[in-house]
Amino acid sequence: MPFVRIDTLRAGPERLAALGRAVHDALVETIGVPPDDRFQVLVDHDGASSTLRYDDYLCVHRDDGIVYVAITLRSGRAPARKQALYGRIAELAHAYAGTEPRNVFVVLTENGPADWSLGEGRAQYLDVPRT
Repeated sequence: MPFVRIDTLRAGPERLAALGRAVHDALVETIGVPPDDRFQVLVDHDGASSTLRYDDYLCVHRDDGIVYVAITLRSGRAPARKQALYGRIAELAHAYAGTEPRNVFVVLTENGPADWSLGEGRAQYLDVPRT
């Protein structure tokens, strides 16, 4: 069950929604997330009261089309699957929302079963074997 946060700068609601679809579709395709397992926070910054900062770190030229994607998920995926996820997010963000792959910044944060409560004040993953 990934928890996804996507931050954009002046993307607008349609582009932001398309980016949410791109990330979700990539999660389903590359790491086997169930199609109905979508938990996302989509935030579009206006550049005045809130904004995004970036530079050209590691020689990747970014611009105001930057998209930050933060994904929290349970640990256990191999590096090759993570790399496939990053590539597929960049591909689909370009196809669905016109975002240049150089502007897709993704970070994964992994944790364990005790780190999730999906409602009702319980840590449901402690009660369910991992599949």
